[in-house]
Amino acid sequence: MREDFLHYVWKYKKFDFSNVKTVCKKEIMIIDSGVYTKGTGADFFNAQIVIDNIRWAGNVEIHLNSSDWYLHNHHMDPNYNNVILHVVWNHDVDVYHRDKTVLPVLELKNYVDKTLNFRYMGLNYSKSWIFCEDQIKDVDHEIFENWKKELFVERLREKSIPLQNLLEENNNDWEAVLFCMLAKNFGLNINGPAFFELAKSIPFTVVRKESYEVENLEALFLGRAGLLDTDFQDMYSKELQNRWNYLRIKHSLKEIRLEQVEFFKHRPDNFPTIRLAQLAMLYHKSQYLFENLIKSKSLNDFYDLFRVEVSDYWKTHYVLDKESPYKRKTLTKNFIDLLVINTVIPLKYLYQQYLNKEDLEELLQPLLTIRPEQNIIIDKFSHIGISSKNAFDTQALLQLKKHYCDNKKCMYCQVGVSLLG
Repeated sequence: MREDFLHYVWKYKKFDFSNVKTVCKKEIMIIDSGVYTKGTGADFFNAQIVIDNIRWAGNVEIHLNSSDWYLHNHHMDPNYNNVILHVVWNHDVDVYHRDKTVLPVLELKNYVDKTLNFRYMGLNYSKSWIFCEDQIKDVDHEIFENWKKELFVERLREKSIPLQNLLEENNNDWEAVLFCMLAKNFGLNINGPAFFELAKSIPFTVVRKESYEVENLEALFLGRAGLLDTDFQDMYSKELQNRWNYLRIKHSLKEIRLEQVEFFKHRPDNFPTIRLAQLAMLYHKSQYLFENLIKSKSLNDFYDLFRVEVSDYWKTHYVLDKESPYKRKTLTKNFIDLLVINTVIPLKYLYQQYLNKEDLEELLQPLLTIRPEQNIIIDKFSHIGISSKNAFDTQALLQLKKHYCDNKKCMYCQVGVSLLG
């Protein structure tokens, strides 16, 4: 038994409340169960109940056992002074107000239908992956679709928090925030953190000034990544090295120690040299990238905006100073999809919040046309009967697994609530 089950029972009145009494045999009438707080202080705020014909307004605290009141030190916390009813599964000790009067107690185990309890125990019986894996496919389609929208918005809010912090660090320069986040996602999982720190270490004013020559941007990015610290043989590598030495003096770029970028375990098209060269070309081509992203609505708009390839040198190189067969090395649609999911949509969401003009449908539209992401979590959901049609589905399911299934928050999840019925 967990407290979240009791929260669910109280919130939705999933018990016989027509003839309930306190453990002291006083009649209770529940007018309003209160607002579920999910935070510090009592569990339900501003409840209204009648005990022995006296109407009370205040808070309700819920525990498995009455003694948990003392175990959690509520008797020493003034946030609990306004509790009017203690709802427990098992009453094992009296709890007193500060004026030494006994706090009224409702013992739920005497009023909850055994069938509901059995369903809860079945839902929480350990499975091989998630608790509801045998039942989740039976949840009403409309309920599940509405829940996925809530999960999607919740995920956007979560992703927007570091973006908001980054915006403050950059004095509300949205272009600078976009640059840092694009760099992070150009680095993918392995080089993402190093690329992110690289972007943060170069003032975006420098990127703006040097964007008219792609070679300067390549020198900035590759030099900052520590990839120009070798003795080279070919002329272009030496040229980038010279430009880097000039630019870091020109812009007073401080010496910093960044995490070393990795080539290992990457396909050649994902080598850090290629991704940084593509990032350089993107900012060479697009002087007002954030403004153009905000104007873009459809997935095809984003494909057009991110349709870049490397400069001529990199068409015959994967690394500096070593020639390879010719290849144009453009950003693929699959890669752009990842940029849209992980950078563009969260940043557009934050910008909508900034303007106080939230438009969920605009944010959803591109994701509804992006193919579903492929990873072990999405594969597992598919195996238990929950298939994904697009990236919106996969983003919602990833949020569901990470924040609800993994944390056993079945009673906070609309799937769990629906299954308990």
